[in-house]
Amino acid sequence: MQYRRFGRTQLQMPVFSCGGMRYHFKWQDTPGWQIPKNNQQNLEAIIRRSLEVGINHIETARGYGTSEMQLGKILPHLPREQLIVQTKVSPKPDSQEFRRKFQQSLAFLKLDYVDLFSLHGINTYELLDYSTRPGGCLDVAQQLQAEGKVRFIGFSTHGPTDVIVKAIETNRFDYVNLHWYYINQLNWPAIEAAQRHDIGVFIISPSDKGGMLYKPPPRLVELCAPLSPMVFNDLFCLSHPPVHTLSLGASRPSDFDEHLKAVELLEQADEILPPILERLEQAAIARLGKDWVDSWHLGLPTPEQTPGGINIPVILWLRNLAIAYDLVDYAKMRYNLLSNAGHWFPGAPAERVRELELEQCLQQSPHAKKIPDLLEDAHRLLGGQAVKRLSQQ
Repeated sequence: MQYRRFGRTQLQMPVFSCGGMRYHFKWQDTPGWQIPKNNQQNLEAIIRRSLEVGINHIETARGYGTSEMQLGKILPHLPREQLIVQTKVSPKPDSQEFRRKFQQSLAFLKLDYVDLFSLHGINTYELLDYSTRPGGCLDVAQQLQAEGKVRFIGFSTHGPTDVIVKAIETNRFDYVNLHWYYINQLNWPAIEAAQRHDIGVFIISPSDKGGMLYKPPPRLVELCAPLSPMVFNDLFCLSHPPVHTLSLGASRPSDFDEHLKAVELLEQADEILPPILERLEQAAIARLGKDWVDSWHLGLPTPEQTPGGINIPVILWLRNLAIAYDLVDYAKMRYNLLSNAGHWFPGAPAERVRELELEQCLQQSPHAKKIPDLLEDAHRLLGGQAVKRLSQQ
């Protein structure tokens, strides 16, 4: 395993982290006696395998149902000084409720302290305000830090780049968990802001949100050869020094194996990546056209600026991925989350696009005239049964 300095925390962070949202029993709190023995045994085998390969950062959240409780059955029996344990609690309007949720987390984990504590899901300016206002959740987190229950404080986010940068620029956080990978590089300005403020950068869900790379389409497999799409994406992310660790949401001990291949290739990334990146770019241009690939994202409105709340940037992005790389299953999964995931994945799909007047909100786009047709095409291609976030299932 390789390790990187996790920003101002000075922690030596493994380049992969063991994420805690895929090995637990349920998304809801459940009495311990109801947890099946084989599920708990599998979780403990995952943690042991993680440590065996040098991944000593274990990440979970209050919102991950039984994850904390189940970790509490194994973590206290492991050498505490060798672990980096992280949990997360969502910001609340009532900061004392936020404190109570954290105390519940610590009780489930059966630990005296956590190394990393995140404000979970600063996705909007309102949630940022809950966090940073006087007497807010960040003040409570700092009180917990003074009490020795928290070593370092960060935040996780699925929000737009401007919200992430604003949070980073408060200079009150030690690290950030965010989305950034080959198919979605929009948050690079946030990573640059993190680098300026010397805060740790943790990439959320690079294999799932990065394209459901555990079941890639044949076209993507061919384009990423000789690497698997999963190893390519890991190598792409880790070839950027400001990125410190990628979360691996393991559901069985063997789920680490493919990712570990990337560690062995890190020193050769400058030789391996350029031809793959060129193939991927040319494949997108061949199917979508160079002008569109270069400029599709310019001048697009936010859902708040769009009639019907349609999330035009996300819908066009998903259509691009489906057409360029045959990432249809991934695009369908994400598209059908629209209107069903709240601030975690905001905006509406394009099913009503012909009923809406979009001319004014698209006036800054060089492709304004054709975008309504493309949105309609995206809905035909991707529309289907509504999808819920994992935590809602």
